[in-house]
Amino acid sequence: MSLKVLEEERDGWAVLRVSGELDLVTSPAVRQHVHDAVAEGRRSLVLDLSDVLFCDSSGVGVLIASRRLMRSCAGRLRLILPARGAEDGSHVNRVLSALGVRRLFDCYPDLAAATDAHTTTGPLTA
Repeated sequence: MSLKVLEEERDGWAVLRVSGELDLVTSPAVRQHVHDAVAEGRRSLVLDLSDVLFCDSSGVGVLIASRRLMRSCAGRLRLILPARGAEDGSHVNRVLSALGVRRLFDCYPDLAAATDAHTTTGPLTA
């Protein structure tokens, strides 16, 4: 399966909707989209990972690098990981939790919550 990244803007946030598999072959595309957004002056970024079916360590590396990049330019990064039960929950959520890095990210169940101007921290728990 391939990876698709669609860009949009919502309430001052650059939103990258990622779908498919986030792995060694496809993760550089996500990294490039994040870098392009920062180069365009975007400092509020949402990565919608709702439709990511698979994520390996290189995908996790891109998420961590994106967090580091956004922090270095005083930006904000939020992830959308669907709030579902443990068995059918987001694959990315399970991978981040298993690796112990989920706590590094502000995670939200949907786009409305992620782009809410009054929200300051992620409401989802690991």
